[in-house]
Amino acid sequence: MAYKMVIVARKDLDLSKGKLAAQVGHAAVECTLKAQKYAKDALAEWLSVGQMKAVLKVQSEKEFYPLKQAAERAGLCTALITDAGHTEIPAGTVTVLAIGPGPESTVDKVTGHLSLL
Repeated sequence: MAYKMVIVARKDLDLSKGKLAAQVGHAAVECTLKAQKYAKDALAEWLSVGQMKAVLKVQSEKEFYPLKQAAERAGLCTALITDAGHTEIPAGTVTVLAIGPGPESTVDKVTGHLSLL
């Protein structure tokens, strides 16, 4: 069975590539740490099959919350990342949402309608 993690990014922020990469990295690490505590079996499987990740997009912050709720209802870990405000955007800006790791079919039920970034 395939396992994956997705990171969903806001398009409305127009972040630089470097800033976006940093936010995606924060989300992947945070979700992995949560999985160590709450989803050990899924994490172990994901690690053993290559840590597949995809970065998807939404148009605005408000789209994160239904995705987060649906993912948690499906038993997936989530991590909503809020920026510290040291560089491009104000402190407290919600930038990305990570979901997983989990079975690809479960993750896709939550995020399969979203486009790649």
